[in-house]
Formats: sequence, structure tokens, C-alpha cells
Amino acid sequence: MFNFFSTFTSPALQAQIDAQMSLAMDISKRMFDSVQKINELNLQVVTTLYKESLVSAQQMFASNNKDQSVTIEADTPPPVAEKVRSYQQHLQNIFAEAQAGMTLTLESHVPETVRASEEVASEVIQKVSEEAMKAIQLQTQVLEQLAVPAQVNLERAEEEPSRKAEQ
Repeated sequence: MFNFFSTFTSPALQAQIDAQMSLAMDISKRMFDSVQKINELNLQVVTTLYKESLVSAQQMFASNNKDQSVTIEADTPPPVAEKVRSYQQHLQNIFAEAQAGMTLTLESHVPETVRASEEVASEVIQKVSEEAMKAIQLQTQVLEQLAVPAQVNLERAEEEPSRKAEQ
């Protein structure tokens, strides 16, 4: 597969980009897995509530009198506080797993990302140093070229008074 950026980047920069993309993809995967678990938990809660409501409604419709309906309704409601606590506990477990997973992902990717960043930085420093040396050499050449005509003019200026004196 042709990589468009590989033609414009150095190997060190390409390694840095690859390391960053790998980190981003792995973190995204961890986050997606966590969101999927939360969705599964929510689906499970809704399904359970629906089934309990359906059973309660069927019992109420099957009852013959009003008193029996009230008794059925009083006996069937599960403790809401216990269900909410259970839901919160499941959410906390999912978040704890997500945090632990992200920590492991970061710990596994940080060394490679740091190494790639250091390579890019050293390459940039080397290129800047090389370009600075080239600029200094160019300036030196230009100054030498400017100095030659100035030296010739200075020599001519020194020779002219002696020529005039000879004439």
C-alpha cells in the first residue's frame, strides 16, 4: 500500500507518526470496549425491568379482585435502592477496568513514543546544525567575495598618489 506521507517525511518522523497512531488506536479500542460494556449493562437493566414489569402486570390482570391486585403489587416491587446500588457497582467496575486498561495501554506505548520523539528531535537538531553551518559557509564566501573588490580598490587608492607623484 502506498503511503502518501512517506514520500515527504523522514524515517524518524514516520516512526513518530506510527507510534502516535498506534497509541491513539489502542486507546480508542479500550474506550470503545468500555462504552460497549456500559451499553450491555444498560440493556441488561432495561431487559430486567421490562420482564419484572411484565410479570407484575400479568399477575395483576390475572387477579380476580382489587384487594388481590394491591397485595400482588405490594409483594412484587423489588427494592429500588438495591437495584440502583448494584447498577452503580457494575458501572464502577467497568470504569475501573477501563482505567486499568488505559493505564496498561499507555505504559506499553510510552517508551516507543518517547524513543520516536527523541529520534525526531535529534534529527531536527542535526538538520538545524547542518543548515546553520551551510549558512555560515555561504556568508563567509559572500564576505570573501565582497572583500576582494574592496581590497583591489584599496590597493588602487594607495597606488594612485604614488602615480600622481611620478607624473
